[in-house]
Amino acid sequence: MELIRETTDFQLHRDTAVALGKFDGIHMGHRSLLSKLQQREGLSSCVFTFDPPPAVLFGISDGRELSTREEKRRLFERMGVDILIEFPLNRQTASVSPEEFVREFLYGRMRARYIAAGEDISFGRDGAGNAALLRAMGEELSIETEIIDKVCIDGAQVSSTRIRGCVEAGDMEAAARLLGMPYPVSGTVVLGNRIGRTIGFPTVNLYPPESKLLPPRGVYYSRVYCDKVWYPAISNIGCKPTVQTAGRIGLESYLYDFDRDVYGHEIEVELLAFRRPEQRFADIEALKRQLQEDIAAGAGYHGVPDAEYKKQVKFLL
Repeated sequence: MELIRETTDFQLHRDTAVALGKFDGIHMGHRSLLSKLQQREGLSSCVFTFDPPPAVLFGISDGRELSTREEKRRLFERMGVDILIEFPLNRQTASVSPEEFVREFLYGRMRARYIAAGEDISFGRDGAGNAALLRAMGEELSIETEIIDKVCIDGAQVSSTRIRGCVEAGDMEAAARLLGMPYPVSGTVVLGNRIGRTIGFPTVNLYPPESKLLPPRGVYYSRVYCDKVWYPAISNIGCKPTVQTAGRIGLESYLYDFDRDVYGHEIEVELLAFRRPEQRFADIEALKRQLQEDIAAGAGYHGVPDAEYKKQVKFLL
């Protein structure tokens, strides 16, 4: 996938089918939009999005997103997008008129011959560009324009706002239905405090970026993608209150049938379902007993045979 970022001075050299949007979460509505690009024979598929999102630039959002920049890139590439444009949004570029945006960037620089957008699309100065204007200018410039209806699931429209509510409530199953995949959290494996190893509970640790929207602190059934392999897992989001008094929120995962050192590797953790809230235990022994229960529950959730995980966890033997 070709990535164009941090510049407005670019020129594509092939005709494109373009999807416009914020793409926070890349949910089922976005997937419906993106599927239209693959149907346009002879055109390269291109996603155009703003970086940072308009809500962040204008202080409407707290800056936390369902998908980080890196997660969006990875998902777009997996979905077969040929070109991703992360258009730098600042006071100057935000002042471009909607008409100039369509003529100069979509038609001129991106060579758009087909454009797909949601019915609530807004662009250009003061967000004045909308679906009606996009259609009108498409006719003027001979760009086929398609406005995609909202996707409905469980009787309501799919939206990033709705998914945020699911994540903030810890309802990961509902979030997955709306996203079309489990909610991912990705990053680089870092060294933890190694307490887990001393009590027979080795884990992989990462610190999500502050821009990533996280569900409530607690333990989650999960799976982890590491070195091109998916592993069933159980994960904790929080600050480990039993073994440290303060600290940055981290994501700690125990992987079944896994005993390698992957410090420095990139991993992706998909949060499947909430198990219990984070809590502080009276001592390490109480923590160990709870971890034993969590691991056993996770094994049951994933269908992992007893022998396959008990051999890994010393205090369960």
